[in-house]
Amino acid sequence: MYPYHNKIKQRIKNKELLKYEYLDSYKGISPCLLLYFNSEPFTRPIRQHRFKEYEELFKEVMK
Repeated sequence: MYPYHNKIKQRIKNKELLKYEYLDSYKGISPCLLLYFNSEPFTRPIRQHRFKEYEELFKEVMK
């Protein structure tokens, strides 16, 4: 299985994250935290049950 969240978290720690936004719906994911990166794949959607986990990571990395 593809380590989806592990790869995304590593990219965030490597400062590849440009921005993020919360959307009501994105490609069948509702609600969605959409992450934007500076390299492919440029966007990655995150489901609601993972929001808190990513918010904590943002606090650590984006100081």
